Amino acid sequence: MKALHLQRGLAFIFFSLGGWCLVDPITVEKLVMRPEFYVGNSTSALFIGCFGAQAVLVSLVMWTSIFKPVTFLVFGVFGSVPFFAFNYYFYFEAKMFTEWMLLDFVGNTGILICGLLGYRMSKLELEVNNLMHGTPESGVPV
Repeated sequence: MKALHLQRGLAFIFFSLGGWCLVDPITVEKLVMRPEFYVGNSTSALFIGCFGAQAVLVSLVMWTSIFKPVTFLVFGVFGSVPFFAFNYYFYFEAKMFTEWMLLDFVGNTGILICGLLGYRMSKLELEVNNLMHGTPESGVPV
């Protein structure tokens, strides 16, 4: 496995969950909101669809970009940790979400894992590349 595979995994997570929100926001809202918090109007569908559109856009940027180790780290940490807090609060404290929202928790876990593994793998790939092709950092004559 290469870092690029993990980058594509990140893109897939954003594309699949975001795409669902974009294509079928009404179903997403019906499944993830407890009945007492369900709104189900065109405005709530618009907000969920906009969230999905942003996630799909991010997935396309991820798919077409060249990630550096720090890129993996930033997406892994900042693309998951704040959402763990968000999900925890609205699922356990405010009790607004149903168990379906645990799909988002699984997605966020995947984002964190892909980001951290991608960071490590990308660094190793850079080090090997530097050793093979000679850079000032590698000690191999350029």
